[in-house]
Amino acid sequence: MGRSQLEKQKTHEKIVETASRRLREAGLDGIGVADLMKEAGLTVGGFYKHFASREDLVAEAIQSAFDSWGRKLEAEGIKPAEMTAADIAERYLSTCHRDNPGEGCPFAALTSDISRSGEKARAIATDGLMRNFAGLASKAAGADEGERRRKAIMAFAMMAGGVGLARISSDEALSAEILETVRDFVGGIDK
Repeated sequence: MGRSQLEKQKTHEKIVETASRRLREAGLDGIGVADLMKEAGLTVGGFYKHFASREDLVAEAIQSAFDSWGRKLEAEGIKPAEMTAADIAERYLSTCHRDNPGEGCPFAALTSDISRSGEKARAIATDGLMRNFAGLASKAAGADEGERRRKAIMAFAMMAGGVGLARISSDEALSAEILETVRDFVGGIDK
């Protein structure tokens, strides 16, 4: 890859990473292309050198957000496949995740936005759901695959909803109680 192609790829990645964080912080309609490009240190004119449309950027940013958790764990030397349900619940249902939506799960930050989004973003989210359900099901106890999958779906819905509800609460004690309650429940799906 030539130098200009490498620079273009790095710029593209910078835009996607900035968009991924900012969209989780502000919502899909919370930041425009001009503001996003400015935040990335670029001009708005360069946007179309990288993306055919805003929908394409949103789709890539959402994919990046889904992939960020695994990258973060691997950077810390943690193998996601080796984590227990309690390990996952501990990290996901934390005050750190609650307080930093730009670094967290796009489901906890963007569920209602993605549901009203374009087909590309919804397809990426559907794939993310399937991967999350499969990962949690592999850690769940149950008589058969169907029971383990049901537990995984319930656990993931509780985690994403729990973080969302904890973010909504203006009462710190209630927010912490929500996180702890869901964390305790989800951490026990392997029993």
